[in-house]
Amino acid sequence: MVTVEIVNGPISFFSNDDSREQNGAELIFNGRVRATEHGKNITALEYEQYEGMAEVELTQLAKATCEKFPIHDLYCKHRIGRVVVGETSLHVVIWSKHRKEGLDAMTWFITELKKRIPIWKWAILEDGSKIPSECSHE
Repeated sequence: MVTVEIVNGPISFFSNDDSREQNGAELIFNGRVRATEHGKNITALEYEQYEGMAEVELTQLAKATCEKFPIHDLYCKHRIGRVVVGETSLHVVIWSKHRKEGLDAMTWFITELKKRIPIWKWAILEDGSKIPSECSHE
């Protein structure tokens, strides 16, 4: 199963599911806003999306991840709008039989998300100005 949401406001986490008797791994990733961006102090990140396309592309990527890796389910919530330092902007849960395939799937999914999904972010500096925030690392 794949569940994908793009939300404008705080992310409510997917609940833990202890009924999954065939899944030995439940991997949870919470991406949070750091206090610095490219060596500069920031107060927040501001996320924008290509509305009508971002969620469709994110769903396709989640389905492709489930096909590429031996995982059972992938749930993802990505936030748009202003996200202050310390808050969660990305929440992903993957269930798999073993941890290795879950970890591999999580790494691939997040890397591809940053490359392919039309969601952009701006770093809000302490003086209120904005600079583009690009992910240049894996």
